[in-house]
Amino acid sequence: MNQVSVLLQTLDYVGIALFAVTGALAASRKQLDIVAFVFFASVTALGGGTLRDILLDVPVFWVRNIAYLAIPLAAAVLVYFTAHLLESRYRVLLWADAVGLAAYAVVGAAKTLAVGASPADALALGILTATFGGVIRDVLAGEPSVILRGDLYITCAFAGALTFVALTGLGAPFWTGATLGFLVAFGVRAGTLIWGWTLPVYRTRPGRDSTKL
Repeated sequence: MNQVSVLLQTLDYVGIALFAVTGALAASRKQLDIVAFVFFASVTALGGGTLRDILLDVPVFWVRNIAYLAIPLAAAVLVYFTAHLLESRYRVLLWADAVGLAAYAVVGAAKTLAVGASPADALALGILTATFGGVIRDVLAGEPSVILRGDLYITCAFAGALTFVALTGLGAPFWTGATLGFLVAFGVRAGTLIWGWTLPVYRTRPGRDSTKL
C-alpha cells in the first residue's frame, strides 16, 4: 500500500470512528439501550459514504471490509460504558463531529476523484459524505438538525473539499492537499464552535406580500 493509500485509509477510519462516537453519544443523551447505540453509531458513521458510493455506482465501501462495521460497533460499546464519565456529552459530540466532518470532506472528495469523476462531482460528494451521517443522526435522535442551527457546518465541508480538490487539481502532492483540506474544514468548524462564526442569513424584507411567490 503506497503512502497516498495509507493517508486516505487513515482519514477514512478516523472519520468512521469519530462519527460513530457522535452517533453513540446521541443515543446516550436519549438513554437508549446498547442495540440502539450500535445502530446510531453505524448509521451516523456509514450513512454519508454509503450514499456517495450509491450515487457513484461503485461497490459500497463497507461491504468488502469488515473493519468499517467493526469500528462503529467498538465505538458504540465504548461510549455505552463510558459516556457517564463525560462532563458534557454534547460538547464532546460537537468536537468529535468536527474532526469527522473534516476527515470525511477530504475522503469523500478523494474517493470520488479516484473513480474518474469530475472535480465538481468530487466537491459535491465530499460535502455529502461529510454531512449526511450527521443529518441522519440528528433526525433519528429527534434533535434540531446540525445544518439548521445557524452556525457553519456545510460551509466547513465545502471549504475543506474545495481546498483538497483545488490543490490536487493544481498538481500539489496528495498529502499536501489532504492535510490542508482537513485543516481548513476543521479550522472553520472550530471557529464556529469557539467564536460563533456565521454567515449572513436571509431576512424577510418589510412590506412583502407573503401570499405571493
